[in-house]
Amino acid sequence: MTVDSTAGLSRAEAEVAARSARRPPRRRPGIRGREAAAGWLFTAPVIVLIVLFLVIPILMAIWVSLSNWTGIGSPFSSNVKFVGTRNYRFLLTQDGLSRQNLMQSLRNNFYYVLFVVPLQTALALFLAVIVNRRRLAGRGFFRTAFYFPSVTSSVAIVIVFLFVFGGSGVVNALISKLGATGPDWFSQQAGIFHLGLDKIGVHKAPGVLANHAFLGQSWWEWLSGPSLAMLVLIILAVWTTAGTFMLMFLAALQGISADVEEAAVVDGATSWQRFWRVTLPMLRPTLFLVLTLGLISTWQTFDAQFILGATNPTVVTPAYLSYQTSFNNQQWGQGAAISFILFFIIIVLAAFQRWVLRDRDEAREKRMIRKQRRAAAAGRSS
Repeated sequence: MTVDSTAGLSRAEAEVAARSARRPPRRRPGIRGREAAAGWLFTAPVIVLIVLFLVIPILMAIWVSLSNWTGIGSPFSSNVKFVGTRNYRFLLTQDGLSRQNLMQSLRNNFYYVLFVVPLQTALALFLAVIVNRRRLAGRGFFRTAFYFPSVTSSVAIVIVFLFVFGGSGVVNALISKLGATGPDWFSQQAGIFHLGLDKIGVHKAPGVLANHAFLGQSWWEWLSGPSLAMLVLIILAVWTTAGTFMLMFLAALQGISADVEEAAVVDGATSWQRFWRVTLPMLRPTLFLVLTLGLISTWQTFDAQFILGATNPTVVTPAYLSYQTSFNNQQWGQGAAISFILFFIIIVLAAFQRWVLRDRDEAREKRMIRKQRRAAAAGRSS
């Protein structure tokens, strides 16, 4: 005996129900069958390249950092022994030359990052605002001129800076015309903060700073500031990278609607208020991108130190120290360990930077949504 499911319905409702019954079932969203096979086929070359040139080298580097490989033969031969975290202990916890060199390179690179990242970001944003003006004559020329140092060979630029800041270079010649004697830029090892204190009569470290150490170096050494040689490299980095970041800011500025600026003008906002309250908040994603790229590139600086030869220890960075330890000293385990320590530092600082520059309104909305979901789940369970 069959039951008529359309009983009690009007004729129109019965026709709709009949059409729905005849309609084929809806296909669930997702990839299946031949679509999945085609997707894997198209992505297979990229996956193979990533595995061959990224995943496998990283795994090999991890093994090298945990072994005593000296660079002779294969790192997987029977002569290579697993030493665990010994290379990391030598670098981080045990007093010795390895730890001293690493901490000095971290101090050098810290001041390099501290000066370069804010200066190159501020200069790039300033240049982008200038070349974005509609009334600026020759905007194309200025954009090209500001970007040109970024595409010039880094080797050529470093060599030019060696001549400009040399003992008889242009900078010292200009200083001599002012009646002073120019410093020996690439041989001076004292930090600029120590040099400044020496000028005002502070010739030795206070007891508190001299007697307390952090990671193998006294606080007086940590607070020395960049040397004159590192200061030259800071100027070089800001000059060569600001043009690239200028283009990023320029693209973001051109993406801001003119209606927003006009509304701020109608409300009586000044030029500074429009920039600070309207333009800069809308540049938050680009600002985060520029700061992140600047942070990564400055912690990985290597080419200038390689060209200089790092005869001055105050310009040695962890990236160059890793190369020097591996290729010159044949301590490949410690060289790989330095690379992973540097990788960890970059990851931590990038995550902290992301947390600082997060959109607080969006984060507040996400927290409210999570609270509402938890309350709803608690209500259903009760």
